[in-house]
Amino acid sequence: MSNVGKRERLTQNRVVQLFKDTLKYTYLGNREDADNSNVDEDRLAAWLTKQGHSEKIIKKVLYELDKDKAIGGSRNLYDANRDVYIHLRYGMKISPEPGERVQTIWLVDWKNPAKNDFAIAEEVTVAGKHDKRPDIVLFLNGIAIAVLELKRSTVSMAEGIRQSLDSQKAEFIRPFFSTVQLIMAGNETEGLRYGVIETREKYFLQWKEPAGPKGKNALEDGLLQLCRPDRLLEIIHDFMVFDAGDKKTCRHNQYFGIRAAQQSVRKREGGIIWHTQGSGKSLT
Repeated sequence: MSNVGKRERLTQNRVVQLFKDTLKYTYLGNREDADNSNVDEDRLAAWLTKQGHSEKIIKKVLYELDKDKAIGGSRNLYDANRDVYIHLRYGMKISPEPGERVQTIWLVDWKNPAKNDFAIAEEVTVAGKHDKRPDIVLFLNGIAIAVLELKRSTVSMAEGIRQSLDSQKAEFIRPFFSTVQLIMAGNETEGLRYGVIETREKYFLQWKEPAGPKGKNALEDGLLQLCRPDRLLEIIHDFMVFDAGDKKTCRHNQYFGIRAAQQSVRKREGGIIWHTQGSGKSLT
């Protein structure tokens, strides 16, 4: 391995350690030599079993999720990602047998973040027309929900953003992103940028939270603030919009402005949220 590769490897090692030791994600290991899917069916089945669901129900959930994430014909990445999101957000309506009462099967415990299975894998090789290997993939109850590309401090994080954009092209591993809710890239000097599927490079966002948890560098700061389990679930649950063919998520100012407004509404108080031009007034 060249010195360049070693420096990037050291950055990745530190990030993996952060997820394991501080954010308390389960480490799934290096998956460079595996044929990986965006749904780890064994892991999802194990989590659903813990929720008390029968094998028959679990098989139906896996079947429906497989249909949701399929891309082909007139179904594009946006369609598949929206269908997966709907079932993540609102649960699946499953009937054990024809004529039996429909049950809502939750793929995520939104109210109790600690009861979910947060996991991280690195060097996740994904087969496609041309294989790709994202640096880090975050899994929620066995479902891939975030992809992170890392660069050494002397290489622009824009290179990591472009890698993820390339991965979403049809000639690479587009279907893998049908379950992915956040796409991130970063290095230890510039920090972290995030977006969603098909977000153009110039619209990738930086999370700014002066009073948030702090790591050893700008990259760790961003990961601690954005990827802690309760925050990550809140952003996915409350701050994702599918808007006429474009998926969007919140800027930090929208997130904190809306949370402050909610507090005022609960107290029956008024107030003003100030926006600059182009900062997302309509979505707020």
